[in-house]
Amino acid sequence: MQAFRLLIHQNERLVAHMIGRIVKKDEEVEELCQDVFMKVHDKLSEFNFQSKLSTWIATIAYRHAINHLRKEKILFSDIPDEERFSKSFVEAENPQSITEEHDMDKFIMKLIDELPVQYKTILTLYHVQSMTYPEICEITGMPEGTVKNYLFRARNLLKEKVKKYIGKEDLL
Repeated sequence: MQAFRLLIHQNERLVAHMIGRIVKKDEEVEELCQDVFMKVHDKLSEFNFQSKLSTWIATIAYRHAINHLRKEKILFSDIPDEERFSKSFVEAENPQSITEEHDMDKFIMKLIDELPVQYKTILTLYHVQSMTYPEICEITGMPEGTVKNYLFRARNLLKEKVKKYIGKEDLL
């Protein structure tokens, strides 16, 4: 039990970050993180040491969050269109005031949140979690070429968002 507590302590930020990039409701993130560690506990005997333990745990977290999102989209489709859409973070506030009031990193993370799920996941795994292409491939189940392509597209989309909302062409 002590070893499992240590495993949770060492990987809780990774799991929370993985799920938090995909799922937006804080109460759901917390519940999903608990579910992931329950799955890790149940499946630990199936870990085959062909990757790092953190990569294996991140894979479970990623797949669990994606499955949750798929279930939510099914439920989401039952909501009338006019109730579904709200203003994005950037549309809701003046970007100039955001950069003055908040730290630039937070603003960039908000822009990343507006990217499609696959792009923001790859971008954060690579740049925030400092994972390698093979680790990202293992977690997402995507071929390396797809991971590189998504990373390239995510960077370009993010660059365009920053240009649009900050108004500085040479920022990135």
